[in-house]
Amino acid sequence: MYLEHFGLQRQPFKITPDTSMFYTGNKRGAALEALKYAILSGEGIIKVVGEVGAGKTMLCRMLEIELDKTVEVVYIANPSLSPENILHVIAFELKLNITSDSSKLEVMQALQTYLLDKHAHNKQVVVFVEEAQSMPIETLEEIRLLSNLETNDNKLLQMVLFGQPELDDTLRQPSIRQLKERITQNFYLEPFPAADVYEYLNFRMRAVGYRGPDLFSQKTANNIERKSSGLTRRINILADKALLAAFSDGGHNIESRHISLAAKDSDFGQEQKWQPAIKIITTIAIIITSVWIGTLLPSLFSAEPNVETTPALSAPSVLIPSQNIASEPDLAQSGVATEAATLENAIPPSIEQRIQQTHEWLDTATDSDFTIQLILLDLWAKDEVKNYLQQASQSLDSNRLFIYQASIRGRMVYSVLYNEYPERSLATQQLKILPDKIRQNAPYLRTIKGIRADIRKTNLQHKLHTNEAPL
Repeated sequence: MYLEHFGLQRQPFKITPDTSMFYTGNKRGAALEALKYAILSGEGIIKVVGEVGAGKTMLCRMLEIELDKTVEVVYIANPSLSPENILHVIAFELKLNITSDSSKLEVMQALQTYLLDKHAHNKQVVVFVEEAQSMPIETLEEIRLLSNLETNDNKLLQMVLFGQPELDDTLRQPSIRQLKERITQNFYLEPFPAADVYEYLNFRMRAVGYRGPDLFSQKTANNIERKSSGLTRRINILADKALLAAFSDGGHNIESRHISLAAKDSDFGQEQKWQPAIKIITTIAIIITSVWIGTLLPSLFSAEPNVETTPALSAPSVLIPSQNIASEPDLAQSGVATEAATLENAIPPSIEQRIQQTHEWLDTATDSDFTIQLILLDLWAKDEVKNYLQQASQSLDSNRLFIYQASIRGRMVYSVLYNEYPERSLATQQLKILPDKIRQNAPYLRTIKGIRADIRKTNLQHKLHTNEAPL
């Protein structure tokens, strides 16, 4: 829309990675060279960490272009792979002669034979794993085992894990410490400081044909840096909208008000504003609950309990989804949550009722929202499922526990989910404060869209193999 107005050949600030506009400043160029060296040197497992929108995918795309033709790249974009699936995916990407029914041993043997042949011809294979922070611990452990494929002198398979800072949290867990010790190189993509934002903005403009004086001043760049937190994806979004705002005004100067309009339209900075609101709302909920308990308990214990007439006692819902967990120290220490659970007269919903509630929830949920997958349990182990739900309800909001049936490589399981979050940051925040007992099962983030796809796939398989109604 504004291309002709500013004399541009194409859009300068698309959020999809465009390798023709790779910016080497802020150590990005140095990181690319170091990664190339580490891969060609046979370093084993390499880790690249950066915040959402810091430029990890761009770096990954640049590596694919810059690496020598003797290096074959396997790209894994789906982090939610099981240990068995990741072997098959790598084998399929390498076009090995295997099928989905091939056993793990068959796949591993085919993979090792292929890698030895590559090594004999002085060639390498490297696997890029994006969004590695969302990969199940068991799958990360399988990656460690794959790194054992080696000759006397060289690793047969190189791996680069691209992930958000939560990946470091996962790698600190004792159960995965062996993988952490295999990581030989660590790279962290820092946000852009204001000086680099200034250089980056004008570099991008000139890369698409702009020939006038710098359109983005240092003052403007400072403003964008503050509102974007120095993250390249946000910088691109703000710059694109600022150009559109200037075009709408009929001018060629990017002014502060254009940046402010762009930031307001993008809702950037709102997550920081949520933090004090979370504390305030949680405190109010605790106070209300305490008053409610204090006034209601005497009347409850002064008369014979009546199941039909005694109202169920529960704490008021907290408005922020990521705070539905009883993690506030004052609340936990006071035992309010325990007392409320003891006084709850309603019978816990059965597995079938929870499945029905889950489908009702998914009918209105938003595809792009996130949820937390807590655990997968075999379909035949109903007692184990009931025990897990009962134990989880002691520390999580029982009304936000969901469950559905899924088929994982022919194995029917119950998938237990918790809550719904409009942003990944909120879901990640909740993931970090889950109780230790819950975290032992390596919960990870899922999208609502992905959950719906699981259910559709399972229903389709069910229809193909039986004459029964869909699950």
